[in-house]
Amino acid sequence: MARGRGSGSTTPKRKKQPGTGWKAGLWRWTKRLVLLGVFVGFLGTIALFTSVYFAAQSMPSFSELRESQNAQTILVRARDGSEIVELGPSYGQWLEADEIPQVMKDAMVSVEDHRFYSHIGVDPMGLGRAVYNAFNEDRQVSATSTITQQLARNVFLNSNRTLDRKLREAVLAMALEWNFTKDEILELYLNKVYFGGGAYGIDSASRRFFSHPATELSLEEAAIIAGLVKAPSRYSPTADAEAAVSRANVVIGQMVRYGDLDPSVAREVELDSVNLREVEGQTSIRYFTDWALPQLDLLLTEETTEPIEVWTTLDVGMQRAATTAIQSNAPDGAQGAMVSMDRDGAVLALVGGTDYVTSNYNRATDALRQPGSSFKLFVYLAALEAGYTPEDLVQDVPVTINGWSPRNSGGSYAGQIDIRTAFAYSKNSVAAQLGNEVGFSNVASMARRFGITTAISTVPSMTLGSNEVRLIDMTRAFAAVSAGGNSVEPYGILRVTTASGEEIYRHREERSYRLVPDYVAAGITDLLQTAVATGTGRAAQIGRPVAGKTGTTNTNRDGYFVGFSSGITTGVWMGRDDNGRVAGLQGGTAPARAFAAFMRYAVRDRPVEEFDTELELPQWQLEPDEDYAGEEGDYYYYIDEQGNLVEPGRTSRPGDNGFDVQGERGGTSQDKPPPAASDEFLEEAIGRDIPREAPQQRRPSEDLRYEERF
Repeated sequence: MARGRGSGSTTPKRKKQPGTGWKAGLWRWTKRLVLLGVFVGFLGTIALFTSVYFAAQSMPSFSELRESQNAQTILVRARDGSEIVELGPSYGQWLEADEIPQVMKDAMVSVEDHRFYSHIGVDPMGLGRAVYNAFNEDRQVSATSTITQQLARNVFLNSNRTLDRKLREAVLAMALEWNFTKDEILELYLNKVYFGGGAYGIDSASRRFFSHPATELSLEEAAIIAGLVKAPSRYSPTADAEAAVSRANVVIGQMVRYGDLDPSVAREVELDSVNLREVEGQTSIRYFTDWALPQLDLLLTEETTEPIEVWTTLDVGMQRAATTAIQSNAPDGAQGAMVSMDRDGAVLALVGGTDYVTSNYNRATDALRQPGSSFKLFVYLAALEAGYTPEDLVQDVPVTINGWSPRNSGGSYAGQIDIRTAFAYSKNSVAAQLGNEVGFSNVASMARRFGITTAISTVPSMTLGSNEVRLIDMTRAFAAVSAGGNSVEPYGILRVTTASGEEIYRHREERSYRLVPDYVAAGITDLLQTAVATGTGRAAQIGRPVAGKTGTTNTNRDGYFVGFSSGITTGVWMGRDDNGRVAGLQGGTAPARAFAAFMRYAVRDRPVEEFDTELELPQWQLEPDEDYAGEEGDYYYYIDEQGNLVEPGRTSRPGDNGFDVQGERGGTSQDKPPPAASDEFLEEAIGRDIPREAPQQRRPSEDLRYEERF
């Protein structure tokens, strides 16, 4: 019986074709990725080559790069034309490649880029090592740029740490290598790299730190300079000698490691023996330039990067006198500031602290401090404008205003006194009453009118200087009084020229406008003069007429004195930066003494000027109101300060000036106004005695509550 074809048999296995399976697929994709990578790399190489080529073609020549500067140099001159300071970069003398000491080249290459002579502008080995270390340590890639990359960044780019900037830096570095030799690149680098302290290039750094040219650099000095590139401020030998020496030891070690220095020579290096140049303390002139020079951004209509010369209003002698006055009179542990300006607003001296090197914070222009009683200037200006005169009587007694009870210094009260005496002895009770009567908002408005730019809160205590102000603003306000009540705008720059002498800016005199009437300016000058002659400001006397006001805050945190004489106005502040108490500090002590010490020098060559304090009062103060004095006065309607209608028949009404004029129903005449000038002045003018009349007494507003104390 025949066996069937498929009976007892198995189907033969099909033979697997080569190139199939997952291994083959992996192999195919690997080859494809490799080919793609090669292709992309090829395209990238072409793109890189093209970029480098065009960058090299458009790059400035060696001579053009040599002449280029990285920043603007500003030469600042005093008002007499003398040079006072040069700001901006200092480049020193350019050294050719063969003039640069070999030890300087070796030190720089060893610590910054030891493969400098072998790479093409970028260091693939260094970059690869940085990537490997970052991967192993799980951190960002931090590769040190080559010397060529640093040169490209310093000359063409900024220091932003972005991928785009790093890529452009690499392209420009290779373009530099394309165009120039290694010696030329190193020459450019060593003459342009920044070493701190305003010094660009090794010659400037050598002169800055060692007082000699870079051609005379020793091994130790070269190591210190080379170590500065990594962090100029941190390793500056004049700022931290220990850190500079530590960094220089690293440089010496790198030089030994890469064969640029014999180990036996390295062991004899004595970095501690290097003679550093003694750094002269930066004078207080920098306080003035820090305030004045930023104004160039507004004054110059066209931006320029070429060197410029700036003529300022600064008087070098006065600046020196101001610095000495502050340093000599500021209490221990306290700071001091001073601003002095001429009658037109020209700032003659400006001191922002006792030592610019220790602290460059400008307390004269930036600090906000309470002026104390010197702020009463605006209270009394408002009162004089409202109709008060220096002879008017007021009550110096304890008083409460809206729950606030001001207290006189020493706790004593004089009772009935005149305005002049109240101001001279800085009576807080009287100032508070006057401020309340004329209106706190009017006092604030007066302060704003005279140039106070800071916020002013119209609470009752503002009359005693509780609002914070800037010293330069207070000085400006007093200068306006000195100018007869006309506005004054402080300025510090007279003109600006380019290095070639082309004038690109000249100060134009600001248009002055009247802030208060003549009689108000004369009245406040009378008060200010009395405050120095017989009041709290006696320490500010200098042997010629002086007008001014003291100011002291609670617990002696701030001391103020601002005053003027012979057309020069000077403001002084003293206190602690932490707003702590200063024992014995009062406006009439150290600040007034500093004022006097400075002003004796400042006005020495100026003629003595007597103040105009003659009060030529306007007609509305000299003549009675006929309508109100008769029966018809019963039908006089008016509006009070709050805008409310006041009916006829009230016992008082505000005059045009806003203060209460006493009168009664039935037509009794109002009190006779005071004379336009003092009795003493009139007697001298007419040559005989005149009858004495009781001075007019002002009645405080009804919302004041007196607390009689016996």
